Amino acid sequence: MPVRSFRIIVVLLCLMLPFLVSGCGKKAVPPAPEEAVKKPVIRLVAVLPVDNRSTDPLAARILRERVLQEIFRRGYPKIPFAVVDEKLTKNYKDAARMAPRVVGDLLGVDAVLYSTLLEWKTSYFYLSARTTVSACFELRSAKTGETLWKAGHEAGKRNYDITRERLEMETFQAYEPAIHEIVDRTFKTFPDGPDFIGRPPSKGGCFLWNWF
Repeated sequence: MPVRSFRIIVVLLCLMLPFLVSGCGKKAVPPAPEEAVKKPVIRLVAVLPVDNRSTDPLAARILRERVLQEIFRRGYPKIPFAVVDEKLTKNYKDAARMAPRVVGDLLGVDAVLYSTLLEWKTSYFYLSARTTVSACFELRSAKTGETLWKAGHEAGKRNYDITRERLEMETFQAYEPAIHEIVDRTFKTFPDGPDFIGRPPSKGGCFLWNWF
């Protein structure tokens, strides 16, 4: 056999070998799809009293009311504070840090939202004032106690005026908008509820945000 013809036969055999092997061997079985991670079903969320680490009791009330509004906007039914507080404070003094399973047994909820007001203060320097508000939140399962969601945020504003009295008034008026900013930005990542009808457009942002 001529050398050239032999080389051609060898090349053809090399090209056909993968097809012959794949045809005779077992067919590759595609990997089985991974089982979907079962997410806990959350319909009812109890918003506990705020763990207030500031010296202003009004601050905790404003924060809790704003959180409840946001929870409702996210598609969860509203559970009135009177219902929550009446059942929890009968046997427990510190309802703000009550165990999630205990809350679940008393209220029949699926999850418990804890809110902690870390800072609510103003620092004065001559005729300027720096207002700082910070808070963190944690959603825990009422059945297992595991953390389902956790986030925090900080907002700050600096005011200037010609008198101390006017400066104090402006500072007091800055607290509530700061609470709104904290809740709005923090709850962007909060899991949607069963009645949620649409996600608002994202505006970006980071964990800590200074409001000047």
